[in-house]
Order: sequence, then structure tokens, then C-alpha cells
Amino acid sequence: MTAFELLSPAVRKFVRDKRWESFRDIQSAAIKRIMGSDDHYILASRTASGKTEAAFLPILSKVDFNQRGVAVLYISPLIALINDQFMRVEDLCSDMEIAVTKWHGEANRTLKNKLLKEPRGVVLITPESLEAMFINKPYDLKSLFSNLKYVVIDEIHSFIGSDRGIHLKSLLSRLQGVNFGGFSIVGLSATLGDFSEAKKFTGKPEKTVVLKDPASKDLDAVFKYFEQTGSSLPLDLLKDLYRETRDSKTLVFPNSRGKAEEVAVSLMKIAERVAGHRNYFSHHSSVDKQVREYVEEFAKSKIRRNFTIACTSTLELGIDIGSVDQVVQLDAAHSIASLIQRVGRSGRREGAKSKLLLYATSSWSLLQSLAGWLLYLEGFIEPPEIIDYPYDILLHQALSVAKERLGITKKELIRELKHNYAFGLIEEEDICEVVEHLIAIDFLEELGGELIIGVEGEKIVNGRDFYTVFNAQRYYKVVSSGTGIGQIPLTAQVRESENILLAAKIWKIRFVDHDAKKIEVVQTNDGRKPLFFGEGGDVHPRIREKMMEILFNEEHFPMLDENSAREIDKLRMEFHVFPLTDLHVQRPMLIGAKELALYSFTGSRINRTLSFLWGLSGVEVRLDDEQSCFGVEAAIRDVGDFSKLLVPSLDDLDFHLENFMYAHPDILSGSKWAAYLPVKFRLRLLKQRYFDFEGTGRFSEVKWVGNKQ
Repeated sequence: MTAFELLSPAVRKFVRDKRWESFRDIQSAAIKRIMGSDDHYILASRTASGKTEAAFLPILSKVDFNQRGVAVLYISPLIALINDQFMRVEDLCSDMEIAVTKWHGEANRTLKNKLLKEPRGVVLITPESLEAMFINKPYDLKSLFSNLKYVVIDEIHSFIGSDRGIHLKSLLSRLQGVNFGGFSIVGLSATLGDFSEAKKFTGKPEKTVVLKDPASKDLDAVFKYFEQTGSSLPLDLLKDLYRETRDSKTLVFPNSRGKAEEVAVSLMKIAERVAGHRNYFSHHSSVDKQVREYVEEFAKSKIRRNFTIACTSTLELGIDIGSVDQVVQLDAAHSIASLIQRVGRSGRREGAKSKLLLYATSSWSLLQSLAGWLLYLEGFIEPPEIIDYPYDILLHQALSVAKERLGITKKELIRELKHNYAFGLIEEEDICEVVEHLIAIDFLEELGGELIIGVEGEKIVNGRDFYTVFNAQRYYKVVSSGTGIGQIPLTAQVRESENILLAAKIWKIRFVDHDAKKIEVVQTNDGRKPLFFGEGGDVHPRIREKMMEILFNEEHFPMLDENSAREIDKLRMEFHVFPLTDLHVQRPMLIGAKELALYSFTGSRINRTLSFLWGLSGVEVRLDDEQSCFGVEAAIRDVGDFSKLLVPSLDDLDFHLENFMYAHPDILSGSKWAAYLPVKFRLRLLKQRYFDFEGTGRFSEVKWVGNKQ
């Protein structure tokens, strides 16, 4: 039978009404496989290839929606993506009279209450809202999800290797406990290099099938170089960017919210001077929600209007903004996966190419960008960082389960956590120790043979902040004459009379109201330099190795413009003085009169670990991670000594790490719940998330080769 013939009559009618002439490859494959088995699936295909329909067409055909209870749960990483997908899913379900309900903090409360009274249909939710359900609606869970048949996880790659992903796995495991017949999981992803971690979200990776669409878009990439000498973007770069984007629909991805604002404001000023269009916007998490939604609606309007949106990862995921002509990346993306996800936003029309224009403002950013692009063309995407022992999320979920049950024996709590597949590798004795610690600090209390939330625990569990496992920055709302502009993280630099960039405009801070968490601003154009706020990211070792390979060969790269090619040649000349013969085991060392420069060409985490271990051995080093370079006082002339210094430092490692942790109290700030763990478990998290001792051990075998005299 054809894929179309396998679908139910109601779904076939929907397809005919939409006048679809054929299914895409991923849709045909998914329909045939999902209709034929109850296995778990990962659907991997490029952006805008119809993955949502690939999952829902067979699911809607297969599931009996007349049974009481929610039949399909759609889980998304973003509320905005839920709101966007809601219309697509509702369109699919409307003629079949299948109820579709959004469930998140901004959703309609009346419709939520209706779902509780009459659980049915499809529910769209975030992991945090599902957590809140376990905490606040424990008596409703069985009536809601006891007959659940399918869970669809959108943008599953965004959860992999993160605390949110571990949290989601735990919630899925707990959902299985209230489900009678078992449910199947279908994950959707556009960017995955390694599917093994995605398969673990089902709890049964051996019964999880990956359906991968081999089709790929043609990609056109052009690299340009404009050296940045000050704190602002080069004017020549901005002028060139204006010329390249004024007649197209373009997304510009800088690597920070501050740079996104600088781009939007600068292009708007140029457009005003030359009487160009005024459709220049910024879009990121600090921009007010209503402003973001306006930008999204403007972009996907069927009226042909050119625009440029300077954005961050808020438009990296699958929010529908219609067709985009090209994507601009400003300096090296933090990962290959992120870059490809961004490039996939362009060329969405049938037959169109994806276009990438990459601007680099430093030679090392150019080199990293080129290395990442070449690795992608070779088929490499960084594997996710895996946290096998998430003690912090275990602690959070111990509190959540205790709150949900309103009383549970210690033995039952430990057993439930042990059987939760998110924590499958954590030993039972470690789980016991975490639970005992929670009792000791009064987060849990033993009462009548059962554990309940303790006095100190109530302060934590009863707040809205408990539903999330990620550490949110303190944001203050930015308003002008009562109108919301957005929000920015509070830093020491945010004070009266300073300028900020937000929503593609320049604002002067009039006053900061700490009680109301509000910043009053007025629009300004006084020429004063605005504040920036941004993000960073670790670089994978393979990217750095590829950077070194580029420097030590003479290959010509057609995607580089004249300036870029010249800059790569300059770097090659600088490294021509190093007589390296084996790039696998050798690294360059520049010998100066007062300082040595060691170019490790390895990942950020290994660089941090090297710096830590050398510091323990009494070697003062300065790390420049962008260049993967250590500056060392030239007191040690024997290059072999550097490898030897790593060995004695590994003795009493936990003692040194504990001292390091107390000297740097914010070192685990990315882990929201680590602060409540016993010290031994915090040290284990530090080893997993911040350092890489295993990778550093392998790296210590390298030979440092000095420059030619």
C-alpha cells in the first residue's frame, strides 16, 4: 500500500483538501513505519521538510480519540514554538473534531480547566509546564495521561546534552508510571550528528528507530573579512552588510544580544541616510514578547517586503517566519550544529538554495568559521556533551516526587529515582546519600514513616522558579512612558545615564527601580557608547584540530573572498616557522625572549583543564581560548617538562578542586541545583561540566615543537 492509502479516511480527506500532490520523503517513510508498529522513532530531516506533518499524519490516523484522556502530548522547548505550531496542529485536527489545547504559563486558563474536566485530544506543552502539572495537579495526572498513546518531542536536538534534556527524560519516565498501556515517543530534529543520545529519550534506545532523510539543500557560502580594531563593528563591514541585505529577506545571527542590537541600529541609520526601507529589527530573549511577535508576523506576511532581522537563537529553532532569502553569520558560531540550524532558515522554497554570508572580524574567528564549515561539508557535527551522572537534576526530581506524592517512604522514593531512566547510571548508594542530605538540610522531613517537604524545602518547592532546572539571569523590565520595550539582565553596569541598545533603538536609562525590577528609559541619540550583553560557548576539539590543519596546508578555498583568503595566508605565514611533521601528536610553541606561546589547538574544556593543572604545578599561564594559546613565562626551556607537569598534579585532585570551587563560587552557576548537593557530588559535576580530565590525559601525550631559530 502507498503511504496515502495507509492513512485514515479523515486524514486522507485533509490531504486532498490541501491539494498536496505528493508526500516528502520523510513523510512517506514516517507514515509507513509509524502506521505499522508501536516503536519509538526519531525523524531527522532538514528544516522546513514537513517533520510535524510526518509525525502527526500517521498518529492522527492511528489513535482512537474517542477514549477518555489526552491521546497525544506535543513537547516543545519554547512557548513561542508552541504558539506557532498550535495553528498547524489545530489545522490538522479541526475537521476531525480533535481538541487541541495549549498548556503553558501564557495559555488560556479557561481552556486549561476545560481540559481537566474533560481530558482528551492533543496537548502542547513545555517541560517546565509538565513539571508544574506533577507538582500542582497530582490528582489529575492519571485522568489526563493514563491513556496517552504518543509523545512528540519537537526540536529534540535542543534538549540533548543539557539539564533541560535530563529533566525531560525524568518527566517522561514519570509519565510512564501513570500510563496504563504505554506510549510511543517520536522525536523531531533537523540537526543531529549522533543519534545515540536522542534515542535515550525514549528509555528504550534498542527499540527506537531513526528515520533520516538523506536529501539535503544546496548550500552557497561566502566568507568576508573586515578587521575590528575597536569595540564597535567596522563601518566598512556594516556598509557592506547593508548593500548585501537591502534587497532581500535576511536573518543576521551575531553571537550576542548586544551585537544583534548594534547591527539593527546601525543598518537602520544607514538606511535613513540613503532613503532605504526601514524594515530593520532585533529579535532575542530580551526584546518584549509583543515586539517579537510583531517581527515574526511581519516576516511571514504574504506581502513581499524586504527586511533584515538581527537575532540570536530565538530564531534558530523552527518558529515560522516564512521564506528567507539568505542568512548572515557574524563571526564564528559557537558550534557547527548551531550554524547549520541557522543556515537552514534560508532557501525554504522548493528548489531554492540555502545561502550563507559569513563576516569575520578577527583572523582567528575567520579560521574557526572556515574550519567549522569544512567539517560540516565533511559530514561532521559535534557530538553533544553527555552528563551521565546528573546529581543536581536527581536532587530536584527527588523534591518534585516528594511534593507530588504528598508523602512517600524513603525506600519508595529511592526506588522510584533508581528506576527513572534519566538517572540509570547513578548508583543506589549515591541516591541514598542525596536523599539523606536533603533530610539533613530540612528540604525533606521524615514524618510518620514518610518523607514530606521540609520547612526549608517549602521555600524552594512552592515558588514558580522550582519548575525550571536552568539558572535564569535576573532580568529587569525595560519601559518607556509605560510602554514595554523588553528586558535585560541586571549587571553592575546597568545604572542611570548609561545607554542601552534594545528593540533596534538606543535608550538612555533614566532610573532603575529595584523594588519593581524595572528600568525606565527614554530614546536617545547622544552618541554615547551603549552597553552590551551577550553569551559565550565552548569549542569542540575537532574544530580546533581542523583550524591547525588549515594552517599547515596550502589548500585554496573558493568560498573565501579576497580579504579572507589574504588573512588566512597571513596566519599560515606566521605558523610556517614551526617544523611540524605530524599534526596528530605535535603542537607549535613560539619561543620568545620573555614568554613562550603554546598553541594547543584543542577544545575549550581541555584548555581550561590544562590551565588548572599547570597552575597547580606552579606554572603561571595566561589562556586565550579564542586562539587556543597559553602564554607562559620562559623560565622552563625544556618543552618536555610541560607534559611531565601534568602527572603529579593529578594526585589529591579532589582536594585541589574543592579549593578551586571555593575560590570561584560561581563556577557551577550554570547548574541551578548544584549548590544544595553535598560537596563530593558538586566536585563530580565540576569534573563533568567544566573540566575534561580524560581528554586532557590523552592530550598530555603531545610534543611541543618550537619555532625555527
